[in-house]
Amino acid sequence: MRFTRALPCFILWTAACTCPTPNQDANITSDALQQQLNQGRCLFRSILPSDTAVQVLVCVFVVMTIISLAINGCTLFSLGNSEDLSWEPRFALLKNLIVSDVLLIVTQGPTVAYCLLRKTTLPYGAWCITQFFINTVCVFCTVLTITCMALERYLYVCQAIYYINMLTTKRLNFIVGLTWLISLFFSVVITALLSLGHKSSLLGKPIMGLLCEPDTLEAHLSFPRGSAVFRKVVGLVVTLLCICSYSFSYLRMYQEARNAVQPFQQVNKRARKTVIFYCSMLLLQLLPIFLKIASDALWELEGSMTMIRSMDYTGDWTSAGTLHIMLLVMLQVPPCINPLIYGLRNREVREALPRLLWWRRDNR
Repeated sequence: MRFTRALPCFILWTAACTCPTPNQDANITSDALQQQLNQGRCLFRSILPSDTAVQVLVCVFVVMTIISLAINGCTLFSLGNSEDLSWEPRFALLKNLIVSDVLLIVTQGPTVAYCLLRKTTLPYGAWCITQFFINTVCVFCTVLTITCMALERYLYVCQAIYYINMLTTKRLNFIVGLTWLISLFFSVVITALLSLGHKSSLLGKPIMGLLCEPDTLEAHLSFPRGSAVFRKVVGLVVTLLCICSYSFSYLRMYQEARNAVQPFQQVNKRARKTVIFYCSMLLLQLLPIFLKIASDALWELEGSMTMIRSMDYTGDWTSAGTLHIMLLVMLQVPPCINPLIYGLRNREVREALPRLLWWRRDNR
């Protein structure tokens, strides 16, 4: 009888000892957050052990973000407020490209700068997935828009008779909408396949990078094979499509320009310089994608051993970390140069920009 009376008291005492109080909950949560912060800083130091390099990268990302936003914003406003340029297909495609670049730089620049200032890698969570999804959409949309811009120039130069009838406003709006729909579709599929490796225990833990780009996110989610294969195949196909379309368009334009002056025994130096300029700019724009392909190949060669060493925080993965930083820097380059290549290089845009500034001064 004494034992049966003491049993409920023993159970209550055990529960009081095992169940944490609110203060204990707070301490456990604080300790977990501190541990995650320490892990993020260890990973950060494995990528960037030098404080000087961190300070230089902070300046680089802040300056490139400000320059990109300023150039893209001025070009977009000058195109939007110019009635002479709004209806032209090439400038409509340029506005689509600028919108994509602005979304890309807004999600990337502040995120990387925040991680550099706090000297920790990015934690896996809602913002990480959102930033990855937006960046994937913008990269696909940028490549598809550049492809459409090359084909539009080919139609303008080589099929001038049919240009106005082929590129109507309705068809142009359909093309712009299609680039976003295709980009959204590919991004949704990639993100859905990537979510197969999602685990609630991974939330809040730092990833092995300053940005949720595919390599680091796939490594954090234990390399979901379906997502990696689909992303690499689709990315390679879209990149090859862009290169082939660009090569075909500007090669045909160069041939047309050369045939036009051939009876006069002249060398069309301007056409040659134009083709070389745009092809070199295409390579510069696709350089982040080429680095991504090289990074994918490196991850495939190193395999799971690289991931294991990185998760233990004891291995040396300098090569992957260097490629990651190079990729982050190169991703900031296209949003800075796209308005210069396709916008400010055109005489019409250069003339529209001062008119915009003059109009604003008159309004004031």
